Amino acid sequence: MGNVKRVYVEKKAPFAVKAKELKEEISSYLGITTVRDVRVFIRYDVENLSEEIFERALNGVFSEPPVDILYRERIDIPSDGEAFGVEFLPGQFDQRADSAVQCVKFLKEDEEPVIKTAVVYLIIGDFSHDEFERIKSYCINPVDSRETGMDKPDTLITNYEEPADVAVLDGFREMPEEELHKLYESLGLAMTFKDFLHIQNYYKSEERREPAMTEIRVLDTYWSDHCRHTTFSTELKNIEFKEGYYRTPLETTYQSYLDTRNEIFKGRSDKFVCLMDLALMAMRKLKKDGKLQDMEESDEINACSVVVPVEMDYGSGPVTEEWLVFFKNETHNHPTEIEPFGGAATCLGGAIRDPLSGRGYVYQAMRVTGAADPTVPVSETLKGKLSQKKLVRGAAGGYSSYGNQVGLATGYVKEIYHPDYVAKRMEIGAVMGAAPRKNVIRENSDPDDVIILLGGRTGRDGCGGATGSSKVHTESSIETCGAEVQKGNAPTERKIQRLFRRREVCRLIKKCNDFGAGGVSVAIGELADGLVVDLDRVPKKYAGLDGTELAISESQERMAVVVGPKSVDAFLGYAAEENLEAVPVAVVTKEPRLVLKWRGKEIVNISRKFLDTNGAHQETDVLVDIPDRENNYLKKISVPEVQKALDDNNIKEAWLKSLNDLNSCSQKGLVEMFDSTIGAGSVLMPYGGKYQLTETQTMAAKLPVLEGKTDTVTMMSYGFDPYLSSWSPYHGAVYAVTESMAKIVASGGAFDKIRFTFQEYFRRMTSEPGRWSQPFAALLGAYDAQIGYGLPSIGGKDSMSGTFNEIDVPPTLVSFAVDVAKIQDIVTPELKEAGDTLIQFWFDKDEYDIPVYDHVMQTYGFITKLMRAGKVKAAYALDGAGLVTGVSKMAFGNKLGVAFDEGLRPLDLFENCLGDIVLEMKGIDAALLLEKEYNETEDLNFRVIGRVKEEPSFTWQKCVVTMDEALDAWKSKLEKVFPTKAYEGAKPVKSGIYRTDKVYVCKHKVAKPTVFIPVFPGTNCEYDSEQAFKRAGADVITRVFKNQSAEDIRESVEVFGKEIDKAQIIMFPGGFSAGDEPDGSAKFFAAAFQNQHIREAVMRLLSERDGLALGICNGFQALLKMGLIAYGDIAGQKEDTPTLTSNTINRHISRMVYTKVVSNKSPWLMGAESGRTYATPVSHGEGRFVASDKWLEQLFANGQVATQYADRDGNVTMDEEWNVNGSYAAIEGITSPDGRVFGKMAHAERRGEGVAVNIYGEQDLKIFESGVEYFR
Repeated sequence: MGNVKRVYVEKKAPFAVKAKELKEEISSYLGITTVRDVRVFIRYDVENLSEEIFERALNGVFSEPPVDILYRERIDIPSDGEAFGVEFLPGQFDQRADSAVQCVKFLKEDEEPVIKTAVVYLIIGDFSHDEFERIKSYCINPVDSRETGMDKPDTLITNYEEPADVAVLDGFREMPEEELHKLYESLGLAMTFKDFLHIQNYYKSEERREPAMTEIRVLDTYWSDHCRHTTFSTELKNIEFKEGYYRTPLETTYQSYLDTRNEIFKGRSDKFVCLMDLALMAMRKLKKDGKLQDMEESDEINACSVVVPVEMDYGSGPVTEEWLVFFKNETHNHPTEIEPFGGAATCLGGAIRDPLSGRGYVYQAMRVTGAADPTVPVSETLKGKLSQKKLVRGAAGGYSSYGNQVGLATGYVKEIYHPDYVAKRMEIGAVMGAAPRKNVIRENSDPDDVIILLGGRTGRDGCGGATGSSKVHTESSIETCGAEVQKGNAPTERKIQRLFRRREVCRLIKKCNDFGAGGVSVAIGELADGLVVDLDRVPKKYAGLDGTELAISESQERMAVVVGPKSVDAFLGYAAEENLEAVPVAVVTKEPRLVLKWRGKEIVNISRKFLDTNGAHQETDVLVDIPDRENNYLKKISVPEVQKALDDNNIKEAWLKSLNDLNSCSQKGLVEMFDSTIGAGSVLMPYGGKYQLTETQTMAAKLPVLEGKTDTVTMMSYGFDPYLSSWSPYHGAVYAVTESMAKIVASGGAFDKIRFTFQEYFRRMTSEPGRWSQPFAALLGAYDAQIGYGLPSIGGKDSMSGTFNEIDVPPTLVSFAVDVAKIQDIVTPELKEAGDTLIQFWFDKDEYDIPVYDHVMQTYGFITKLMRAGKVKAAYALDGAGLVTGVSKMAFGNKLGVAFDEGLRPLDLFENCLGDIVLEMKGIDAALLLEKEYNETEDLNFRVIGRVKEEPSFTWQKCVVTMDEALDAWKSKLEKVFPTKAYEGAKPVKSGIYRTDKVYVCKHKVAKPTVFIPVFPGTNCEYDSEQAFKRAGADVITRVFKNQSAEDIRESVEVFGKEIDKAQIIMFPGGFSAGDEPDGSAKFFAAAFQNQHIREAVMRLLSERDGLALGICNGFQALLKMGLIAYGDIAGQKEDTPTLTSNTINRHISRMVYTKVVSNKSPWLMGAESGRTYATPVSHGEGRFVASDKWLEQLFANGQVATQYADRDGNVTMDEEWNVNGSYAAIEGITSPDGRVFGKMAHAERRGEGVAVNIYGEQDLKIFESGVEYFR
């Protein structure tokens, strides 16, 4: 027998939401109806942990007594049940196990436990062997996981074999071509054989030695399409256009491009026509013409960045500062296709790191994705593929999990559906970042400069990611590419965000690069021409990695930072303060060569000149397809079912079918998985109006200032229609650019300062000229639009591997538009008032259906003028679905009806309106417009299309669609994929108002109280909480709990005790406590604060100094799990202690909720009005308050129930629309018996001027002001 201890943890039946959901999936999705019950267990195997600490960890780390059942060593499997376990593949990051280790070390810092986890599924019923195997296949993704047996191992300690020395390819230089080709095939490289010959020639003629295997792998990575855009850099030799009506605009644009490049590259012979050149030419031309003076230019290529003058107010009047505004789009199509959760998580992680490496604080994200129909049965899944439903849900879970943990507001989410995305999913993350320009220095690397590796450790995850995404993908290749998917570790990336937000740190950094594709070899290799890298100094996740793996692993959350030799110690000290591992690993040299050493020997030594060739020169011809005039998408009804209903003269059916279409229907259940409010700067919520049902089209956020105030906001939108692009990639690109502009204008931005960044995603290119038609035509369209509008794209990302077997993704060019505006400029899309008039604007098109660019700008410019004059109350940019769909969505938010003008034709209601804008105006303002009171309107196209009415219905002539009918059609399509409710029912809850005149009075008054805010791995609300208290007049101390070593933990315990003794208030902020693992929220907080030294300091604050404690979200979870609210002491949890557990819907929920103040007992609520209802954002996965009837009765009787979930009229309810997590008695916040300790789920700190402007109701509970006032 070994020393391994095993425990299983299962949620008690009322809280087993994951098991309940899986049972439903097995029945409804897999079609297996013979399963009677499903039970899910988390299994922990533990070794090298003392008996005392193991016993303490059982009911605080591994399980939570109120909601969990813990089984020691074994579980009973009934005769009609079968069980199987699932564990991560070796080398994959297991956040649950990692967090468990960290939690245990909080209990006793010198323990060194080994913990491994698995999930065990127990399936009970009368099912067949084949059905059981199907269930297993559904639960296990072989790319990152495997089935594990039920037998307990004797030991968990892995003895890693010492890796062999890196092999040298003997005979490589003189190898005959046939033999060389066999070697090439055997290595599974992403490069072409022509590249391989190029390498042979280099070693033969220049190096005069045989290459090491690491050198081949490094070159394959360096020259991969992912890292070096080799497809985009292929020379396009002979370009021919097929015949057809639309040949003229394509040829004309091509000639314009050639004329421009002759102007830009006059006299240069080193430039050739390629997709990259075409993608950049409009920007070069507009820059030459003086239309791009705001772009920051630097040798660092981190993200797009523009210089923006920002008006700041530090309390003594406005001052103007220069800020850098960053934006970047990133894709992880291949990784997400094969491992949805990890692929999507690291898509966002990679997008964040680009502007972050440029020293920008990343504060808002947009997610635009492409999928095939996720509502189809699993039986229709292609062999070698995951089902679309599993793909879309897994990817959404990964992206949202990462963004929510790292503390990034996701302001806009949209999934685009097209059958051809079955070839490969599209996963795009686009982010916004910003920093004061004075914080950022841009310098080149000098000899003797030191390169520091910062952040995560290196493992096998992600080995070959860059090359993997560049390879051909088939049914068989899916089974062998698990190591190519990186694993994200959001808490570590959050630490880097914190570090780089500090000015004193940024001023030390000369240059920085993130570890994206290619790992050490590329991330460090790009920082200087000459480098010596010591791979033995690279921190490893585990032993056994060889030199090649260390060189090319793409393990996430790592940065390479260049500092001067004298700055090394200071930088390492700052990193330690933020609980980050940082190690000097390389030195800059004069000689321009990349040298990698391992075990003291050189395993890579390649000249910079050869690296920069990017491989052999590639060439191809292009044969450009011309779109079919007869099949013009722009002149069709976009949804076939709508066209059929119109053919039958059934307008109501057409209306409902349009709203029910996959690309028009509600995605609320998807969108609300993403935290949209963290940072307290989101100007727009994703859904607005009294009922939060009108979707916004642009994300907007205030600049993330730490000191002072500003009314400057950034805006981002996207444009793309896969059906239009499939008909004509050229038109698709033109209208993508135009649509992204239209959304900015409709949201209150001005078009004339917009900057674009494009995402290109196309089928895999071959030597066949016709395969190159789609990207070439799309980039021609994008070029034409940029020149036509005089607005450049200053960045982009290409992905050229959208092929699976014989299926290609639709030709994709997504345009992201970015603008800078003022808060007061923002216009929201929900209809505001009955009696208002709706006006539709549209622009002229030429004979080839291309927008007349000058007329578009004239139209959009006039709309902006109306908005600035206060004449526009709401606006919405229409798309291919047409007028009815767009206006209906405007109406949903406040459930106002619309009477459409009876003079409109049926075609007017449903025709393609891509780029049109609908305005809501007061009747008198609309009348002035129609009477041509504005000189600019003479050449504009606009008309009245209807009027807003109080009655919640839509009417046109004799057709009537009720609001309920429209909403049901709009909501129902994706409900089984992305549910918005776990159960039906809206049971009201009894709710009185507790009033007392005996509110606790502070006897230890201070003029300016001090607040202590602890920061643990996973905390992400400390900035918002700090700013809320500072606005209220408090001093704030924030300290990071360091746990890199036992000494770090001891030091942090000492520091925390001292800081708490200085404070009058302790505030536990929100976050994810290391991903809310091990399976439960706030366990880091609870474990650390059970330390006797810290516990005693907290109790002194409360009992000796009349102190206050506040916990929000994760902080509320911490207060409950410490026992501080229930027992008034840090005593831990008992089996009947009130607690918080998973939301009934079994996913993260982010939205605004209405909470009613039902007690005046707490000093924290002195500024709130009892009985009043407040709108406050929530963002949590475990917010469901649960307690026994006895506890509930006691809490209400004592006045400890402070706030309850209610509808907008103040009616407390169990309806999930309002009580979003299913909390017992709709409880949102409770206090300790004397009211001084207050915990609540909703984020009262996420407020401010110009925040959530499309939400109705009072948003300020004045909690922070009340807490400060209590001491005065």
